[in-house]
Amino acid sequence: VQLAESGGGLVQTGGSLRLTCAASGSTSSHNAMSWYRQAPGKQRELVAAISSGSRPTHYADFVKGRFTLARDNGPNTMALQMNDLKPEDTAVYYCKATFWDGAYWGPDYWGQGTQVTVSS
Repeated sequence: VQLAESGGGLVQTGGSLRLTCAASGSTSSHNAMSWYRQAPGKQRELVAAISSGSRPTHYADFVKGRFTLARDNGPNTMALQMNDLKPEDTAVYYCKATFWDGAYWGPDYWGQGTQVTVSS
């Protein structure tokens, strides 16, 4: 499984960015995908998560009302729309995905990360 991330960059405070992640390879439409981020000197933290089925999309408290996560172009993709960005949102953002093989959830797959920098 390969995860392709795109959309990072440099933006001013209050600006917007859209991150996308697309999974390819041995995937399944029954999956769970999420975005994490890691700022320098800090632990990696969950930003938002989406899964197939009826479970609602999950957001970390620090992004509620500003970020929106949704499927992009198919069940193995997702897009994170980030609005009203703040300097504290500066981090490397990672896509994570896991897939149901019909009997078990498989391992977690991670993307290589995309840098988001918000200038004050």
